Amino acid sequence: MPGAAALNNGGGGVFSVFRPMIQAADGLSLRQVCSITGLEGSTIQNWIKRGFVAHPVGKKYRERHLARILLISSLRDCMKLENIGALLEIINGDADDTSDDIISEEQLYDYLCGIIGKAQENGLSFDEIPQTVRKVTKDYVPTDDTAAARLNEALTVMVYAYRAGQYKKEADDRFRQMKESNNGNQS
Repeated sequence: MPGAAALNNGGGGVFSVFRPMIQAADGLSLRQVCSITGLEGSTIQNWIKRGFVAHPVGKKYRERHLARILLISSLRDCMKLENIGALLEIINGDADDTSDDIISEEQLYDYLCGIIGKAQENGLSFDEIPQTVRKVTKDYVPTDDTAAARLNEALTVMVYAYRAGQYKKEADDRFRQMKESNNGNQS
């Protein structure tokens, strides 16, 4: 996850690193988004086609597009894309309609990075994550009576999924090393 460790970059949140480049270019091209995220253009276009990411405006990707792409990319190691899409829909409704959003995609990404950073920094246990979510989101101003609870529960799910993805990567790497070592011993 880009910037998960860089929690305090001048108070603007992790996503503020991307904002000047997006504003200077009046949006990013697909090639630039691919360069930032490490994703293939066909992957991003597929996510747009499936409704997980809003359609670019005049072939330009704005802050909310990039933030959502980064969110999906951060979770896809351990969650099905359909579940990620459904989770983001619970938070912000239709990807192309900002009128039903309870939080900006950029702020959601910043919250996720902040929680993951604290979890990694402090070695938080499974049970400590919801409390950390509530602490990180304490400045959130809810748009309705259920918004804060939905946001906190969704962020808890996201953090669990992200951490599970990290464990999966580690397990895969260790298994690969074991196989390579075992193959070397059989020669």
